[in-house]
Amino acid sequence: MGSVVSSFGNLCGKEKKQEEERHLRANDRPFNLSYLYANNAIKTSKYNVFTFLPLNLFEQFTRLANAYFLFLLLLQLIPQVSSLSWFTTAVPLILVLSMTAVKDASDDINRHRCDRQVNNRQVNVLTDGELKKEKWMNVQVGDIVKLESNHFVTADLLLLSSSEPLNLVYVETAELDGETNLKVKQALTVTGEMGDNIEALSTFRGEVRCEPPNNRLDKFKGNLTVNGQTYGLDNDKILLRGCTLRNTEWCFGLVIFGGPDTKLMQNSGKTTFKRTSIDHLMNVLVLCIFGFLGTMCFVLAIGNAIWEVKEGSVFTAFLPREAGVNAALSSFLSFWSYVIVLNTVVPISLYVSVEIIRLGNSFYIDWDRKMYYPKNDTPAQARTTTLNEELGQIKYIFSDKTGTLTQNIMTFNKCSINGKNYGELFDFSGQRVEVTEKTQRVDFSWNQLADPNFIFHDYSLLETVKEGNPEARAFFRLLALCHTVMPEEKKEGELNYQAQSPDEGALVTAARNFGFVFRSRTPETITIMEMGRKVTCELLAVLDFNNVRKRMSVIVRSPEGKMTLYCKGADTIIYERLHPSCKKLMDVTTGHLNEYAGDGLRTLVLAYKDLEESYMDGWRQRHHEASTAMEGQEEMLNELYEEIEKDMTLLGATAVEDKLQDGVPQTIEQLAKADIKIWVLTGDKQETAENIGYSCNMLREEMKDVFIVAANTAEGVKEELQNARRKMCPEAAEEPSVIKARAGLFWLQKTETVRDEKVDGDYGLIINGHSLAFALEKDLELELLRTACMCQTVICCRVTPLQKAQVVQLVKKYKQAVTLAIGDGANDVSMIKAAHIGVGISGQEGMQAVLSSDFSFAQFRYLQRLLLVHGRWSYLRMCKFLRYFFYKNFTFTFVHFWYAFFCGFSAQTVYDEWFITLYNLMYTALPILSLCLFDQDVNDRWSFQYPQLYSPGQLNMYFSKKAFVRCMMHSCYSSLILFFIPWAAMHDTVRDDGRDIADYQSFALLAQTCLLVVVSAQLCLDTHYWTTVNQLFVWGSLATYFAVTFTMYSNGMFLIFTSVFPFIGTARNSLNQPNVWLTIFLISLLCILPVVALRFVLLQIRPTINDKVRHMVGKEVLPSPAPRRPPARRISTRQSGYAFSHSQGYGNLVTSQGFLLKRPLKGRSILFTQTDSALAENKPQQYRTITEEVEESQSSHSW
Repeated sequence: MGSVVSSFGNLCGKEKKQEEERHLRANDRPFNLSYLYANNAIKTSKYNVFTFLPLNLFEQFTRLANAYFLFLLLLQLIPQVSSLSWFTTAVPLILVLSMTAVKDASDDINRHRCDRQVNNRQVNVLTDGELKKEKWMNVQVGDIVKLESNHFVTADLLLLSSSEPLNLVYVETAELDGETNLKVKQALTVTGEMGDNIEALSTFRGEVRCEPPNNRLDKFKGNLTVNGQTYGLDNDKILLRGCTLRNTEWCFGLVIFGGPDTKLMQNSGKTTFKRTSIDHLMNVLVLCIFGFLGTMCFVLAIGNAIWEVKEGSVFTAFLPREAGVNAALSSFLSFWSYVIVLNTVVPISLYVSVEIIRLGNSFYIDWDRKMYYPKNDTPAQARTTTLNEELGQIKYIFSDKTGTLTQNIMTFNKCSINGKNYGELFDFSGQRVEVTEKTQRVDFSWNQLADPNFIFHDYSLLETVKEGNPEARAFFRLLALCHTVMPEEKKEGELNYQAQSPDEGALVTAARNFGFVFRSRTPETITIMEMGRKVTCELLAVLDFNNVRKRMSVIVRSPEGKMTLYCKGADTIIYERLHPSCKKLMDVTTGHLNEYAGDGLRTLVLAYKDLEESYMDGWRQRHHEASTAMEGQEEMLNELYEEIEKDMTLLGATAVEDKLQDGVPQTIEQLAKADIKIWVLTGDKQETAENIGYSCNMLREEMKDVFIVAANTAEGVKEELQNARRKMCPEAAEEPSVIKARAGLFWLQKTETVRDEKVDGDYGLIINGHSLAFALEKDLELELLRTACMCQTVICCRVTPLQKAQVVQLVKKYKQAVTLAIGDGANDVSMIKAAHIGVGISGQEGMQAVLSSDFSFAQFRYLQRLLLVHGRWSYLRMCKFLRYFFYKNFTFTFVHFWYAFFCGFSAQTVYDEWFITLYNLMYTALPILSLCLFDQDVNDRWSFQYPQLYSPGQLNMYFSKKAFVRCMMHSCYSSLILFFIPWAAMHDTVRDDGRDIADYQSFALLAQTCLLVVVSAQLCLDTHYWTTVNQLFVWGSLATYFAVTFTMYSNGMFLIFTSVFPFIGTARNSLNQPNVWLTIFLISLLCILPVVALRFVLLQIRPTINDKVRHMVGKEVLPSPAPRRPPARRISTRQSGYAFSHSQGYGNLVTSQGFLLKRPLKGRSILFTQTDSALAENKPQQYRTITEEVEESQSSHSW
């Protein structure tokens, strides 16, 4: 109904205004339809049955070349102008248009199919007081829908109620951000009270006023009015389309945004048609060629006019002029005739061949078994066939972190307890042993509650715990008690942990396997199994984590009545709060922490403090007063936490590995050697992003400096950026040097380029999202760009999807360099679409990035093969193709130009008409295609061995305007040889029997034969990698030429088609003469020898990197891969290896009585909810003791 109303409105000319605020009412379709909001149907297709042909033809004829050939076809239909048959242009043009149309139709049919599949999904909609099944596309804004476990979220919904306590739901956001861990959403209490009461829900008339549709995934502003009361709405109460409901039996939601208005679709945006830099260059060159063609035709037309005046009257006796045709009109007609004759400077086969080459190179990517990921059965995929050669010119890579560089899996790797380091293995000589998959694991079979997936290799730690070492037991007791994890036990002994962050899950699981099993919790107690003995501790208070405190504490009372504070947090924070007696232990532990940080591990320090009963009574009373204070609550609570969290005793430190995808450090190292700069743009917090930077070897200890920009004002950001720039390059000018130029078709596009500035040494830059917002403003963006481009590594953390795209656009605008963006979630889509090349990580459950990408594969490590092998080869092949194609066609055309001076400028063709038709279509097409599909300068292993081979593509060394001019000069020289030597050789020449062979047809045959032999020889010179196919096509094309020539020039063909094949007997009369073959040989030598000589001289004087490596390939055997050795120990000198992806507020939730009042638990996956969003950091700091009233906590804290 909504779509009908909307369509009718559009037909009547009613234009929809820009939406400024969304206003809707639950269960009131007429009210909501009056606003003409979009329904829930999505449409990603471009055409329908009626619009396909006109729209597709219009799009194709907007290409300059296609429009030119259509114009040429119309000219050939004019008898007074055309010297060639119309079909010579019509057949290739129709072929090109048809191939492109079929490809576009196939792509659009797939889009239609996907749209139908999504739009026809079923969902329960509350209609007329009952739940009815409806298709997704029929759902309207203001409808109330019911979702069930494992269902996709239908639209952007306001959560009303759920089956879970406290109106919570668990959603998986893989489709949005690529993360498979679960997130928690919570409904308002006022709507949650309705539960699944259909009567209450159907009479619900709440009104929502909120922001208009936008693409901000992490923010939502609005309010809900119910019974005259207004309640604030934020992102924690919204379920976004693209999420999947997990571990929640049911929930009800109110549709806020539908279909194209949902944040998922808003992030998808419009698919822009991407063109490669070579495409843009070809457009400019084609325009130049048109100008050159016009100039040649003008010169020949002038020549025709002069000839007609001076010589033409002599020929009128046997070539009388048509009535009304004088010299001026003849000259005008000859201009257009020469436009047709010389049109081969831009043959339509150029575009056909380019598409075929790109398609072939795309198949190589699809078929590459070395980019196939067997674990997920995911091959690499070239989702577009028009950007292959651009992969060989990448200068900047913009990468997401979570799911792209990392697996988002945390593992307990090492620890330091009471000054002793655990987790490393040593042989009998004391040398460190590298841990591999074959290394023997610690056997935890003695522990019935151990997690079977937990892996640890150092037996000494287990022995220490079993021996009853008090520090080791206190260490794991702390890990088992100090957390906000929720346990689930489906069967006896089968524990599942729901952790608010993957770090916590890893630490609690480690304690579980070493005998300290967190078993269950209530709001007042925590029950653990200590080495098989059940221990229930009274939970007195949770001092929750936040980004300022950088620590978390719990206060517990043991069964013996002993009260203890357990604390874990950043080393720099904990060390300030230790008792002076821990100084020696602190020094030893610091050494271990530096080792862990050097290995790229995420570290936390653990400490405890025994508390007196009398002190705790007073502290709890003051805590209660501070929690209920109306003013200054946060400051009072902070003072209390500072007071109790001091004079603690150090226990040790943990080291957790945020597991990288396989081969990430090696890939980044290879790409850096290829002079490709990698910027990481992530939504994670600074510590996490910095830690991953060191793990990936993007940030290194040997860097001269790593600058951190985290100012909260524009002036502060400017000062920090300038200080960094001045330190890196003191002599650099204060103002950036911006070079302005013009580029593009007709030179209409204005460009501004900021040159790279030389820096001595390697530097890194880390910038926060709030600082980046200031830096991206108009007056600071150049300062940001200058400073960032001086650095080897740039990491932007806490960035929004929009900021990711802005950073990419900034580099594209001022660096004129080719960019690539790689990610795996919907939050990366804007970045992927903004970059020249977009790569999606597939194989995860989130596929939104893949659907918007140009190329996709399952692992980040495949990026180096995509660029260094496929990209480089594609670029080399395309450049070689263009150089050769322009050479052979300009040579072909220039011979016509010289011949015009000998044929009275009459637009007579120098070659046989059939040779003109078949030259690009048959005789020279297959050899060049085989060259550009199979050629390689060096194989893939040498490409990896020398990543520097990639750099020529970044500098456009192999095809540019200069290279094009060189091709024209080469063609001009060859055409002079190809015309004048056959002309001189045939002039006044007689056969062996004394008969004359100096006729037009014999000259045409000799000229075209010489041309074909020369261009074939040139192709052989350009071929580096010979295959059977190359040999077959080169020799086969020459053989085909002679076979076709002898057939067409035979008596039989002349008798059957007299007017079509006039060259009767020419081939057998000419090609049986020795002087003709001598002429062909002489011309071949004169055309090829200068090229060989020039290449030899350049190889000796100015060899390229390709020449050097090819020389080494001829002499050396490629070394086999070096044996794996344990990596050298790196000791970190940076301040801290701390990184913890926990968020504030979860402590209140797990200590809420309502949270645990629920029916028997169903099986659910582990809840790794890494909510590194800006919202999570802005919540007020509120901490409470367990004895406070539940109602009070529920009203003062919204999850």
